[in-house]
Amino acid sequence: MGMLSEFKEFAMRGNVMDLAVGVIIGAAFARIVDSIVNDLIMPLVGTLIGDVDFSSYYIPLSADVPKGLALEEARKLGAVFAWGNFVTVLIYFLILAFIIFLLVKAMNQLMRKKAAAPEVPPAPTKEEILLTEMRDSLRQIASR
Repeated sequence: MGMLSEFKEFAMRGNVMDLAVGVIIGAAFARIVDSIVNDLIMPLVGTLIGDVDFSSYYIPLSADVPKGLALEEARKLGAVFAWGNFVTVLIYFLILAFIIFLLVKAMNQLMRKKAAAPEVPPAPTKEEILLTEMRDSLRQIASR
């Protein structure tokens, strides 16, 4: 029973829950970036170089692999140097890294603004006002 309660305490910590939320959002975000790369950017790059499916470019490294096959079929027959797929993944990474950079940059700017902004003290409570008035009255009596 001790281990179960210890695990519950560990799992319910704030940073563990934050990590879980981050992983879930990250997975969804990765799918968005994957779609941007595969559905928007790579077709444009492929059009510029004359082929729609840029990710299927490869160089056969085995005599058993004829040119002109789809990448998956070529991989089944032998070793291939899948440079088009690598470039697609590299572009995916660069976009993701750039977006993360922008997020970190925005967070840093917010933190700098928060640190630079003077902290406004809260308005005094009724009790503090009353105590201040009492103090001032006692000072006036003492100074007479």
